[in-house]
Amino acid sequence: MQTLRGILRLVRLPNLLFIGLTQWLLQFCIYQPIYTGDLPANDSKQFYALLVASLLIAAGGYIINDYFDVSIDEVNRPSRLVVGKLISRRGAIVLHFICSSGGLFFTYQAVRTISHLYLVPLNFLAIILLWFYSVRFKKSFLIGNLLISFLVAWTIVIFFLSKINPLDLVKGEELRQARFYQLCSLYAGFAFLSTMARELMKDIEDREGDRRYGCKTLPIVWGIPVARFVTLLWLVLLLILLLAVMVYLLQFKMRLAFVYAFLFLVTPLFYLIKNTAQATSEQDFGKLSNRMKWFLFAGILSMVFFYI
Repeated sequence: MQTLRGILRLVRLPNLLFIGLTQWLLQFCIYQPIYTGDLPANDSKQFYALLVASLLIAAGGYIINDYFDVSIDEVNRPSRLVVGKLISRRGAIVLHFICSSGGLFFTYQAVRTISHLYLVPLNFLAIILLWFYSVRFKKSFLIGNLLISFLVAWTIVIFFLSKINPLDLVKGEELRQARFYQLCSLYAGFAFLSTMARELMKDIEDREGDRRYGCKTLPIVWGIPVARFVTLLWLVLLLILLLAVMVYLLQFKMRLAFVYAFLFLVTPLFYLIKNTAQATSEQDFGKLSNRMKWFLFAGILSMVFFYI
Protein backbone atom coordinates (compact mmCIF):
# COMPACT_ATOMS: atom_id res chain seq x y z
CA MET A 1 0.00 0.00 0.00
CA GLN A 2 2.85 2.34 0.85
CA THR A 3 4.51 1.59 -2.51
CA LEU A 4 1.26 2.36 -4.36
CA ARG A 5 0.97 5.64 -2.47
CA GLY A 6 4.54 6.41 -3.42
CA ILE A 7 3.87 5.70 -7.12
CA LEU A 8 0.79 7.95 -7.14
CA ARG A 9 2.81 10.72 -5.54
CA LEU A 10 5.69 10.13 -7.94
CA VAL A 11 3.52 10.48 -11.06
CA ARG A 12 1.74 13.57 -9.62
CA LEU A 13 -1.78 12.12 -9.78
CA PRO A 14 -3.52 15.55 -9.42
CA ASN A 15 -1.47 16.88 -12.35
CA LEU A 16 -2.36 13.84 -14.46
CA LEU A 17 -6.04 14.36 -13.67
CA PHE A 18 -5.66 17.95 -14.83
CA ILE A 19 -4.08 16.83 -18.12
CA GLY A 20 -6.87 14.30 -18.60
CA LEU A 21 -9.52 16.94 -17.88
CA THR A 22 -7.92 19.33 -20.37
CA GLN A 23 -8.02 16.87 -23.26
CA TRP A 24 -11.47 15.59 -22.26
CA LEU A 25 -12.88 19.14 -22.37
CA LEU A 26 -11.17 19.75 -25.71
CA GLN A 27 -12.82 16.64 -27.10
CA PHE A 28 -16.36 17.08 -25.79
CA CYS A 29 -16.72 20.85 -25.39
CA ILE A 30 -14.78 22.14 -28.40
CA TYR A 31 -14.01 19.49 -31.03
CA GLN A 32 -17.29 17.53 -31.06
CA PRO A 33 -19.59 20.62 -31.03
CA ILE A 34 -17.61 22.17 -33.91
CA TYR A 35 -17.71 18.98 -36.00
CA THR A 36 -21.20 17.81 -35.01
CA GLY A 37 -22.59 15.43 -37.63
CA ASP A 38 -19.24 14.99 -39.32
CA LEU A 39 -17.13 13.10 -36.79
CA PRO A 40 -14.68 10.54 -38.25
CA ALA A 41 -15.22 6.85 -37.63
CA ASN A 42 -13.62 5.55 -34.42
CA ASP A 43 -13.02 9.12 -33.25
CA SER A 44 -13.77 8.31 -29.61
CA LYS A 45 -11.50 5.27 -29.62
CA GLN A 46 -8.62 7.28 -31.05
CA PHE A 47 -9.23 10.11 -28.60
CA TYR A 48 -9.01 7.82 -25.57
CA ALA A 49 -5.84 6.25 -26.97
CA LEU A 50 -4.28 9.71 -27.25
CA LEU A 51 -5.50 10.58 -23.76
CA VAL A 52 -3.83 7.50 -22.26
CA ALA A 53 -0.66 8.25 -24.26
CA SER A 54 -0.52 11.80 -22.91
CA LEU A 55 -1.03 10.63 -19.32
CA LEU A 56 1.65 7.94 -19.58
CA ILE A 57 4.21 10.29 -21.17
CA ALA A 58 3.55 12.94 -18.54
CA ALA A 59 3.85 10.33 -15.76
CA GLY A 60 7.17 9.18 -17.22
CA GLY A 61 8.35 12.79 -17.25
CA TYR A 62 7.47 13.30 -13.58
CA ILE A 63 9.23 10.07 -12.65
CA ILE A 64 12.50 10.89 -14.41
CA ASN A 65 12.39 14.40 -12.99
CA ASP A 66 12.25 13.07 -9.44
CA TYR A 67 14.92 10.48 -10.24
CA PHE A 68 17.45 13.18 -11.06
CA ASP A 69 16.27 15.59 -8.36
CA VAL A 70 16.70 13.45 -5.25
CA SER A 71 19.46 15.61 -3.75
CA ILE A 72 17.66 18.90 -4.43
CA ASP A 73 14.32 17.60 -3.15
CA GLU A 74 15.99 16.55 0.10
CA VAL A 75 16.45 20.29 0.72
CA ASN A 76 13.38 21.81 -0.98
CA ARG A 77 10.72 19.15 -0.29
CA PRO A 78 12.04 16.51 2.15
CA SER A 79 8.55 15.44 3.25
CA ARG A 80 7.52 14.67 -0.35
CA LEU A 81 10.60 12.66 -1.30
CA VAL A 82 9.70 9.35 -2.99
CA VAL A 83 12.69 8.06 -5.02
CA GLY A 84 15.17 6.37 -2.72
CA LYS A 85 12.67 6.41 0.12
CA LEU A 86 9.43 4.71 -0.94
CA ILE A 87 10.63 3.55 -4.37
CA SER A 88 14.17 2.50 -5.30
CA ARG A 89 16.10 4.37 -7.98
CA ARG A 90 16.09 1.24 -10.16
CA GLY A 91 12.34 0.92 -9.69
CA ALA A 92 11.90 4.53 -10.78
CA ILE A 93 13.86 3.94 -13.99
CA VAL A 94 11.78 0.83 -14.76
CA LEU A 95 8.56 2.79 -14.20
CA HIS A 96 9.82 5.57 -16.47
CA PHE A 97 10.55 3.07 -19.24
CA ILE A 98 7.14 1.39 -18.88
CA CYS A 99 5.25 4.71 -18.94
CA SER A 100 7.20 6.18 -21.86
CA SER A 101 7.00 2.99 -23.94
CA GLY A 102 3.30 2.69 -23.19
CA GLY A 103 2.85 6.32 -24.21
CA LEU A 104 4.38 5.64 -27.63
CA PHE A 105 2.27 2.50 -28.06
CA PHE A 106 -0.98 4.35 -27.37
CA THR A 107 0.14 7.26 -29.56
CA TYR A 108 0.35 4.77 -32.43
CA GLN A 109 -3.14 3.53 -31.55
CA ALA A 110 -4.39 7.13 -31.86
CA VAL A 111 -3.13 7.43 -35.45
CA ARG A 112 -6.06 7.81 -37.83
CA THR A 113 -4.33 7.53 -41.21
CA ILE A 114 -0.81 7.22 -42.57
CA SER A 115 -0.70 11.03 -42.79
CA HIS A 116 -0.99 11.14 -38.97
CA LEU A 117 1.98 8.86 -38.31
CA TYR A 118 4.00 11.96 -37.43
CA LEU A 119 2.28 11.88 -34.03
CA VAL A 120 4.55 9.02 -32.92
CA PRO A 121 7.93 10.74 -33.54
CA LEU A 122 6.52 13.98 -32.13
CA ASN A 123 5.56 12.32 -28.86
CA PHE A 124 8.89 10.49 -28.85
CA LEU A 125 10.55 13.91 -29.11
CA ALA A 126 8.45 15.06 -26.14
CA ILE A 127 9.81 12.11 -24.12
CA ILE A 128 13.38 13.02 -25.09
CA LEU A 129 12.81 16.65 -24.14
CA LEU A 130 11.40 15.62 -20.75
CA TRP A 131 14.54 13.55 -20.17
CA PHE A 132 16.89 16.39 -21.09
CA TYR A 133 14.83 18.82 -19.04
CA SER A 134 15.35 16.66 -15.96
CA VAL A 135 19.05 15.97 -16.65
CA ARG A 136 20.24 19.38 -17.77
CA PHE A 137 17.83 22.13 -18.74
CA LYS A 138 15.95 22.31 -15.44
CA LYS A 139 19.08 23.73 -13.82
CA SER A 140 19.76 26.19 -16.63
CA PHE A 141 18.93 29.85 -17.09
CA LEU A 142 15.33 30.19 -18.42
CA ILE A 143 15.69 27.35 -20.97
CA GLY A 144 14.14 24.86 -18.57
CA ASN A 145 11.24 27.21 -17.81
CA LEU A 146 10.51 27.72 -21.50
CA LEU A 147 10.80 24.01 -22.24
CA ILE A 148 8.45 22.82 -19.52
CA SER A 149 5.93 25.55 -20.43
CA PHE A 150 6.00 24.33 -24.03
CA LEU A 151 5.53 20.72 -22.90
CA VAL A 152 2.48 21.70 -20.83
CA ALA A 153 1.00 23.44 -23.87
CA TRP A 154 1.95 20.35 -25.89
CA THR A 155 -0.95 18.38 -24.39
CA ILE A 156 -3.24 20.78 -26.28
CA VAL A 157 -1.12 20.99 -29.43
CA ILE A 158 -0.89 17.19 -29.82
CA PHE A 159 -4.67 16.95 -29.44
CA PHE A 160 -5.11 19.47 -32.27
CA LEU A 161 -2.59 17.70 -34.49
CA SER A 162 -4.35 14.37 -33.94
CA LYS A 163 -7.60 15.78 -35.32
CA ILE A 164 -6.60 17.70 -38.43
CA ASN A 165 -5.12 16.95 -41.80
CA PRO A 166 -1.91 19.03 -42.08
CA LEU A 167 -2.53 19.75 -45.77
CA ASP A 168 -6.02 21.07 -45.04
CA LEU A 169 -4.57 23.35 -42.37
CA VAL A 170 -2.16 24.88 -44.87
CA LYS A 171 -4.94 25.38 -47.42
CA GLY A 172 -7.20 26.96 -44.81
CA GLU A 173 -10.33 26.00 -46.73
CA GLU A 174 -12.71 25.06 -43.94
CA LEU A 175 -14.26 27.52 -41.48
CA ARG A 176 -14.76 24.85 -38.85
CA GLN A 177 -11.10 23.96 -38.90
CA ALA A 178 -10.15 27.62 -38.61
CA ARG A 179 -12.33 27.97 -35.50
CA PHE A 180 -10.89 24.77 -34.04
CA TYR A 181 -7.37 26.06 -34.71
CA GLN A 182 -8.13 29.43 -33.07
CA LEU A 183 -9.51 27.87 -29.89
CA CYS A 184 -6.68 25.34 -29.54
CA SER A 185 -4.13 28.12 -30.12
CA LEU A 186 -5.85 30.25 -27.49
CA TYR A 187 -5.75 27.54 -24.83
CA ALA A 188 -2.23 26.45 -25.73
CA GLY A 189 -1.07 30.06 -25.40
CA PHE A 190 -2.89 30.41 -22.09
CA ALA A 191 -1.28 27.21 -20.78
CA PHE A 192 2.18 28.31 -21.93
CA LEU A 193 2.02 31.80 -20.37
CA SER A 194 0.47 30.57 -17.11
CA THR A 195 3.01 27.78 -16.72
CA MET A 196 5.90 30.10 -17.52
CA ALA A 197 4.85 32.50 -14.76
CA ARG A 198 4.33 29.65 -12.31
CA GLU A 199 7.69 28.06 -13.13
CA LEU A 200 9.47 31.33 -12.32
CA MET A 201 7.55 31.54 -9.03
CA LYS A 202 8.64 27.99 -8.19
CA ASP A 203 12.25 28.84 -9.03
CA ILE A 204 12.17 31.70 -6.55
CA GLU A 205 10.54 29.44 -3.94
CA ASP A 206 13.21 26.75 -4.46
CA ARG A 207 16.16 29.12 -4.74
CA GLU A 208 17.99 27.91 -1.64
CA GLY A 209 17.96 24.21 -2.51
CA ASP A 210 18.75 24.91 -6.16
CA ARG A 211 21.71 27.11 -5.23
CA ARG A 212 23.32 24.35 -3.16
CA TYR A 213 23.48 22.04 -6.17
CA GLY A 214 24.81 24.46 -8.76
CA CYS A 215 21.59 25.40 -10.54
CA LYS A 216 21.66 28.56 -12.66
CA THR A 217 18.01 29.58 -12.52
CA LEU A 218 16.94 33.20 -12.98
CA PRO A 219 16.56 34.09 -9.26
CA ILE A 220 20.00 32.59 -8.51
CA VAL A 221 21.80 34.37 -11.36
CA TRP A 222 20.04 37.76 -11.23
CA GLY A 223 18.35 37.75 -7.82
CA ILE A 224 14.74 37.82 -6.62
CA PRO A 225 13.93 41.43 -7.67
CA VAL A 226 14.78 40.77 -11.33
CA ALA A 227 13.06 37.35 -11.25
CA ARG A 228 9.96 39.03 -9.82
CA PHE A 229 10.01 41.63 -12.61
CA VAL A 230 10.31 38.95 -15.31
CA THR A 231 7.46 37.00 -13.70
CA LEU A 232 5.33 40.15 -13.82
CA LEU A 233 6.07 40.52 -17.54
CA TRP A 234 4.65 37.05 -18.22
CA LEU A 235 1.59 37.79 -16.07
CA VAL A 236 0.98 41.03 -17.99
CA LEU A 237 1.22 39.15 -21.30
CA LEU A 238 -1.33 36.71 -19.91
CA LEU A 239 -3.59 39.62 -18.96
CA ILE A 240 -3.36 41.06 -22.48
CA LEU A 241 -4.36 37.66 -23.90
CA LEU A 242 -7.36 37.44 -21.57
CA LEU A 243 -8.54 40.96 -22.38
CA ALA A 244 -8.37 40.12 -26.09
CA VAL A 245 -10.42 36.99 -25.40
CA MET A 246 -13.05 39.01 -23.56
CA VAL A 247 -13.46 41.26 -26.61
CA TYR A 248 -13.86 38.08 -28.69
CA LEU A 249 -16.54 36.82 -26.29
CA LEU A 250 -18.49 40.08 -26.54
CA GLN A 251 -18.38 39.98 -30.33
CA PHE A 252 -19.96 36.52 -30.31
CA LYS A 253 -22.42 37.54 -27.54
CA MET A 254 -21.13 34.87 -25.16
CA ARG A 255 -22.23 36.83 -22.10
CA LEU A 256 -22.07 33.99 -19.59
CA ALA A 257 -18.52 33.15 -20.65
CA PHE A 258 -17.64 36.86 -20.43
CA VAL A 259 -18.87 37.05 -16.83
CA TYR A 260 -16.99 33.87 -15.94
CA ALA A 261 -13.76 35.18 -17.51
CA PHE A 262 -14.08 38.47 -15.64
CA LEU A 263 -14.83 36.90 -12.25
CA PHE A 264 -12.56 33.84 -12.30
CA LEU A 265 -9.73 34.85 -14.62
CA VAL A 266 -9.21 38.58 -15.11
CA THR A 267 -10.01 39.64 -11.53
CA PRO A 268 -7.83 36.92 -9.91
CA LEU A 269 -5.04 37.76 -12.36
CA PHE A 270 -5.07 41.40 -11.22
CA TYR A 271 -4.64 40.17 -7.65
CA LEU A 272 -1.84 37.80 -8.73
CA ILE A 273 -0.04 40.68 -10.43
CA LYS A 274 -0.47 42.89 -7.36
CA ASN A 275 0.70 40.18 -4.92
CA THR A 276 3.64 39.25 -7.14
CA ALA A 277 4.78 42.88 -7.21
CA GLN A 278 4.65 42.92 -3.40
CA ALA A 279 6.21 39.47 -2.80
CA THR A 280 9.67 39.42 -1.24
CA SER A 281 10.32 35.99 0.28
CA GLU A 282 10.46 32.41 -0.96
CA GLN A 283 7.35 31.68 1.11
CA ASP A 284 5.42 34.44 -0.67
CA PHE A 285 6.21 32.96 -4.06
CA GLY A 286 5.31 29.47 -2.82
CA LYS A 287 1.79 30.73 -2.07
CA LEU A 288 1.59 32.47 -5.44
CA SER A 289 2.66 29.28 -7.20
CA ASN A 290 -0.21 27.38 -5.58
CA ARG A 291 -2.68 30.09 -6.60
CA MET A 292 -1.44 29.88 -10.19
CA LYS A 293 -2.45 26.20 -10.25
CA TRP A 294 -6.04 27.15 -9.45
CA PHE A 295 -5.91 29.98 -11.97
CA LEU A 296 -4.78 27.57 -14.69
CA PHE A 297 -7.55 25.16 -13.68
CA ALA A 298 -10.17 27.94 -13.95
CA GLY A 299 -8.88 28.85 -17.40
CA ILE A 300 -9.07 25.30 -18.74
CA LEU A 301 -12.53 24.84 -17.19
CA SER A 302 -13.80 27.76 -19.29
CA MET A 303 -13.98 25.36 -22.27
CA VAL A 304 -17.37 24.32 -20.88
CA PHE A 305 -18.87 27.56 -22.19
CA PHE A 306 -18.09 26.64 -25.79
CA TYR A 307 -20.30 23.58 -25.30
CA ILE A 308 -23.12 25.57 -23.73
